[in-house]
Amino acid sequence: MQRRVFLKNSLKTVGVGAAAGATVPFIATASAQETITWDMVTSWPKNFPALGTGANDFAARIERMSGGRMKIRVHGAGELVPAMEVFDAVGEGTAELGHSASYYWRGKTLAAQFFTAVPFGMTTTETNAWLYHGGGQELWDEEYAKHNLKPFPVGNTGTQMAGWFKKEIASLADMQGLKLRLPGLAGEAMNRIGVTTVNTPGSEIFTSLQTGVLDAADWVGPYNDLAFGLHQVAPYYYTSAWNEPSAVLEGMVNLDAWNALPDDLKAVVSEAAMASNLAMISEFAVRNAEALETLVDEHGVQLRTFPEEVLVALHDAARQVLAEQVEKDEASRRVYDSYTAFQQKVRRFTDVGEFAYLKTREKVGA
Repeated sequence: MQRRVFLKNSLKTVGVGAAAGATVPFIATASAQETITWDMVTSWPKNFPALGTGANDFAARIERMSGGRMKIRVHGAGELVPAMEVFDAVGEGTAELGHSASYYWRGKTLAAQFFTAVPFGMTTTETNAWLYHGGGQELWDEEYAKHNLKPFPVGNTGTQMAGWFKKEIASLADMQGLKLRLPGLAGEAMNRIGVTTVNTPGSEIFTSLQTGVLDAADWVGPYNDLAFGLHQVAPYYYTSAWNEPSAVLEGMVNLDAWNALPDDLKAVVSEAAMASNLAMISEFAVRNAEALETLVDEHGVQLRTFPEEVLVALHDAARQVLAEQVEKDEASRRVYDSYTAFQQKVRRFTDVGEFAYLKTREKVGA
């Protein structure tokens, strides 16, 4: 049963320091003896590898770093609210905290999509630099405040795969009429080249592929895709990571609940978010490598890359989608201008630094 919490004036039950069953106002002068209990709703199956466990990690860090003053009850998708209703649930106060991906909310705010992934956009390192040092977080705060939310980056999958396909893609013609699960700006670009895209919740992807509702599906990468068993229903795994070169997972706090926290607990939540962000990036790096080995060596998955004509068409379509969105939506324009300016700023060193090293490593066989 959903609960609607009017957080500005609500009463919170506290633990140590209060009589059993007593309530006290949840105010910024909360003492160190009081326990603040929040609910976190997520877009992931309960305890799902990396995504669901990343939400658990965020909650555990908040409790540990606060010395037990804050406790977070984590709810998987569908337990308190459906996967695609996290944004509204947190903004309205059904829960104080959420864990999801911002591009799911394009119907609420178009600009949100830029805070998860941009086709042919920045790498994970570049994206974090933009959020932490390039003004990205401030723009995100500004946009989400309109919906009574305070956002944080709380995880990143790193470079994602382009998805699972039931048939091999040999030409642009092979893409025509396909039904593909792909959210965000990349999904809109796919629509422009003749693909029909849908935003299916992760838990429904396997069945949708199995029954023919979908012909292909993007999810995350080897670690999460293996957990869902997607290799059992689609043999071709595309590595052309044009769609999500970086994919930020978000933590969002109800803005009234955030404003009511004392400064030291705000710092706890902020630092826990940053630590969980790094922890997920590191976990995906090793787990994706292990899972890819399992998929290819044990299950015979066939790795593929899109033909050049498909990638060129997707690049052109993505540019059209972005140009049209920033033309009609002022918030999107401001965010995208910041994003692209920062990408150009950091790309020069990325090209002569990490990218140059990776090419050198491949050349010498290291």
